[in-house]
Amino acid sequence: MAAVAEQKKKISAWRALGLALGNRKTGFMLLFGFASGLPFALFLGTLFAWLTEADVDLETMGIFSLIGLAYAFQFLWSPLIDKVDIPLLRKLGRRKQWIIPMQLLLGAILVTMSVLEPRTQLGMFSLLAGIGAFASATQDIAINAWRIDVADEVATIDILSTVYQMGYRLSSLVGGALGLIIAARIGWPETYMMMGGILLFVGAVGLFAPNAEGAAELTEGDEQVRALRKAGELVPSVRNRALAAVALLWALAIGAVMTFMIMSMTYAPEDRPNPTDFTLTWGPWIIVATIILPALIAGWLSSQQKQGRNLLSEDAPAVGGAAYALDHLYRALVLPLVEFVGRLGWSLVLILAVVLTYRICDAIWGTFAYPFYLGELQYTNDDVAFASKFFGVGAIIAGLALGGLMLTTIGRMATLLIGGILAALTNLLYADMAIGGANMQAFSDAIGFTYLIEQVPGIGDADLARLTITIAFENLAIGIAGAAYIAWLSSIVSKKFSAVQYALLSSLTLLVGTLGRGALGEMIENQGYYDVFILTTWIGLGAAVLVCIEWWRVSRAKDDAGIIAPEAGAAQPAE
Repeated sequence: MAAVAEQKKKISAWRALGLALGNRKTGFMLLFGFASGLPFALFLGTLFAWLTEADVDLETMGIFSLIGLAYAFQFLWSPLIDKVDIPLLRKLGRRKQWIIPMQLLLGAILVTMSVLEPRTQLGMFSLLAGIGAFASATQDIAINAWRIDVADEVATIDILSTVYQMGYRLSSLVGGALGLIIAARIGWPETYMMMGGILLFVGAVGLFAPNAEGAAELTEGDEQVRALRKAGELVPSVRNRALAAVALLWALAIGAVMTFMIMSMTYAPEDRPNPTDFTLTWGPWIIVATIILPALIAGWLSSQQKQGRNLLSEDAPAVGGAAYALDHLYRALVLPLVEFVGRLGWSLVLILAVVLTYRICDAIWGTFAYPFYLGELQYTNDDVAFASKFFGVGAIIAGLALGGLMLTTIGRMATLLIGGILAALTNLLYADMAIGGANMQAFSDAIGFTYLIEQVPGIGDADLARLTITIAFENLAIGIAGAAYIAWLSSIVSKKFSAVQYALLSSLTLLVGTLGRGALGEMIENQGYYDVFILTTWIGLGAAVLVCIEWWRVSRAKDDAGIIAPEAGAAQPAE
């Protein structure tokens, strides 16, 4: 009987996967994932190749590194995405009113850049790139929120997260390696015009994307603001003091970022602040000001409600003017954190620990990958392009597909754990490469992979096979871990505040990688790559231990609530 039940469970999981992949929402998720990754590849990668060919000096190009700040600090304007409705565009839907205009704007910017000459029109060129980066980051906030809002029992958050990652990775190939190939044949202006046309097309097609059904798509802002003055809610004076503290902290953080950007764009090249130094110096304080301290304030507010202190004894009369504006601001800045902390309690500490460690190795490693391949291992540009851009991207997509299948068949937490362990252990493969790669070479020879790579015209040899199979295993693991991580991250935020809560958590993932690069770079200089790979293996395994604790917490919470765990891959509420 048990075997029959298990077989029925597997058939149900496969049927659910088939229905999800054929769902209209899944198709648009792939499209939106592609649109999300393409600007990132064009503004933070391929653009520097164009500027180099245009003989733009390195100091001037340094200003373009500011573009990355838009992605790292996108949570600073995420409350606008949850709170503000754009006049005339609200009828498109709560999230699409932001997604579609940003995609059309990005397409128009890329087309406009294609008719400019970077060297002689650098001012306009850099301005458009900066606007494009903020539009791209804004689009990402809204797309992530859309994914969480539209998830249902068929198009589950697990499947949508996996498909989003597939689209994102495909666009990195199109905007990166393929963009370089196209530019070498038809020129950079024509390439960027083509990419702009693609985004304009995506924006037009995105008009037909479905909106969330039910409460998630309703105009909830006014309802939530009015609810703040009902009996049992915090008294306005307490809320306003908390709002003043949080608003001041956010204003200081935004002021620091804006000051840095103005200095970078207006000062002489030799006087401009260094973006890496700014992130390392101010990044932790911005996190403290916008996340840690507001979370403590939100925790205090939540405890006041639970203890029945400072609450309205009866419904307060409706207000207008400044009081109504303060209620709206509280709803945008403070209420998402109050809901988050109130729902999760001290479990939020564990969740933040997983967020800060699970993808740290992947986030940090990207900066040192090319120095390791080209400098330490002495591979050529063609070798690295083949192994990492073409074969590697294929391996990531395969890993995402496998991760999506695992999410459907064995469940989210099991996939998160397995992906984390595999991603950690692949650091040992690089450790072997750092001391000669004898084991990876022997493995490649034994399975016949070396023979296959040797058939590649022009560059195929045993050394390339060793590098390719190492990158393939790493990217396969990253694909599985990435699919599970995005699904897990999406599952712990509330649909009511998905834009703010998801942006906060995903920005932490980006920032911790940036903050760790300096220390890791110093360790590479002092001890070499081998010791670094051993260290990152232990960090990854430590993250896996945290995932085990989180899995236990989730299971215990379901048991305490009397909830029967859903079948693997079944939709789970995001609130």
